[in-house]
Amino acid sequence: MSGTGDETRSGALCAVHVPRAGRGPIGRPWRPEPDGEELPRLGRFPAVQPGQPAIERLTPSSSLVGYRGPTACAAAGITYRQLDYWARTGLLEPSVRSGYAAGAQRLYSFRDILLLKIVKRLLDAGVSLQNIRVAVTHLQSADPADLTGLTLMSDGATVYECTSPQQVVDLLNGGQGVFGIAVGAVWQELDATLGRLHGERTDTGETLVGHDPADELAQRRNRAV
Repeated sequence: MSGTGDETRSGALCAVHVPRAGRGPIGRPWRPEPDGEELPRLGRFPAVQPGQPAIERLTPSSSLVGYRGPTACAAAGITYRQLDYWARTGLLEPSVRSGYAAGAQRLYSFRDILLLKIVKRLLDAGVSLQNIRVAVTHLQSADPADLTGLTLMSDGATVYECTSPQQVVDLLNGGQGVFGIAVGAVWQELDATLGRLHGERTDTGETLVGHDPADELAQRRNRAV
């Protein structure tokens, strides 16, 4: 994240701001297994990775899982119009698959949707799109392992990156922070939300069905009636 222009010492706050982009062959028809059980057409989410032990499953934040536009909107709490506008103007494009190819649907990663939620909160706080672009560029280049330890603070004009609780305290004591976004808390919230929604394997295109405990409870109640 770019600084304010002054040299900062190690551990100091990092401020982000800017001044006032013929038929082919027909395959053999599918048949059920000899025991009569049909193979599943949809994967379960989290799904077992091919060739991996059953204990190793895909999590919502796995790089092998992508999410289509409507799912990204639902998880980030934004409209499809906002999603489309931010992609077309280069504020935040999907990193898994863009919609430029004919017939292709945008596919967003977990990190993309995490940034969508952060952008939404910064906008709601009155931060300008120009400053948000700088913050997004920095967060996209950051190591994913470091994201959960970040807190973004803002006074409505400047966005500050804090990497420790003491930096947050120092910023508040200086009267510069009006609101903050704990990226780790947003991450956990998004992980729980996407676990209930459908995803798509980025390597095979297989649909991964989300698991919603509330839906399962409702089904059990209906069966009991």
